[in-house]
Amino acid sequence: MGGFKQFLLRGNIVELAVAVIVGATFSGLVQAFVTDLITPLIGAVTGGRQPNFAEYSFTINGSQFKYGDFLNHLLTFLIISAIVYWLVVAPMTRLISLLDRKKTAATKQCPECLSDIPTEARRCAHCTVELVPDSEKPRP
Repeated sequence: MGGFKQFLLRGNIVELAVAVIVGATFSGLVQAFVTDLITPLIGAVTGGRQPNFAEYSFTINGSQFKYGDFLNHLLTFLIISAIVYWLVVAPMTRLISLLDRKKTAATKQCPECLSDIPTEARRCAHCTVELVPDSEKPRP
């Protein structure tokens, strides 16, 4: 029983639960954005007719195939994917690249073995060549 309690109280389980709750809430937000803003925008562009393919279907041997409903879900998926990409993924990618640039400024390449080392290192940890830290180099 102690192992199970420890498993439940680990940080990963709590983080996962929070992620699921935030993800479900975010899903509702994105659905509302698509329904309330994007779909009417498409309707305005197409002359006031909002796209709804739910009635489209065909029948073979008494079985009804509702391909229009599938098209509605496909369009919703594509619109939501595009919105999530442009509003979440692209800005996060830019932010991470900005943070990585600052991180790389704290390291430099060893002139002998080309491994990454701290800028103020006096000796390479990989090939042990002696280095002059950037702060001690003469300025031209």
